[in-house]
Amino acid sequence: MSKLRILYVASEINPFLQTSAVADFVRKLPQAMQERGMEIRILVPRFGLINERKNRLHEVVRLSGINITVGDEEKPLIIKVASIPNAKLQVYFIDNEDYFQRKHVFLDKDDRFYEDNDERTIFFCKGVLETVKKLGWSPDIVHCNDWMTALIPLYLKTTYKNDPMFKDTKSVFSVYNSSFSYRFDDGLVEKAKAMDVDDDMLKYLKSADFDGFIRMGCTYADVVVKADEDYSESLNSILNDLSNKKVELTEEGQEVADQYYNLYTELAG
Repeated sequence: MSKLRILYVASEINPFLQTSAVADFVRKLPQAMQERGMEIRILVPRFGLINERKNRLHEVVRLSGINITVGDEEKPLIIKVASIPNAKLQVYFIDNEDYFQRKHVFLDKDDRFYEDNDERTIFFCKGVLETVKKLGWSPDIVHCNDWMTALIPLYLKTTYKNDPMFKDTKSVFSVYNSSFSYRFDDGLVEKAKAMDVDDDMLKYLKSADFDGFIRMGCTYADVVVKADEDYSESLNSILNDLSNKKVELTEEGQEVADQYYNLYTELAG
């Protein structure tokens, strides 16, 4: 039996960047799955406060050079890679001069939410899937973590559903208590469009807010994981509508790794 291939996608990972619990989760679980014989890839954005020299990031020229469409614009995709110290894991970084060179993550130096965080998210989600295609590496499971990855399950079930690289790929979407109050402009739906994606598929994005992104991830993912215990009333409402695909994994340590191993194995069939 060939190794299961698991792709982890998140906005951050230790030791390169940590602003929330997501960074620790995406650092520990992939290694635990690798130790259980699975083949792992990890993709995150190359936010500008990640020190490239200190963390030994370098560009992967053979993967760079694709243009990613965001609305009516095309932006060049740059891919960088670094190894996690003391682990046999590599992390691929999605980069673009317009979106990821600034020295902050989602808020500027005055704690204002970046108006183009929607575009950065769309670029990242599309860039992840194009990078995997360029790698020539077909994942059995794509595990998406938090709102910035929420459009990947949609694209897998539409734009990439007939692509040989993704024809059997299943997606997991983990929901975290990381809400923001900002509302994007009305152009969000148009920006998020891609081949085989119509307005109705993007209906939840019309709210142009955090809940809209979470609804998108939950709607198109094959499994939804409740990663935190305390959620807002609106998030609880979204999760309560998912009895057929929601999984709660609240155990700690070794047991949670075993639960994810079983979840992936069962989902991949």
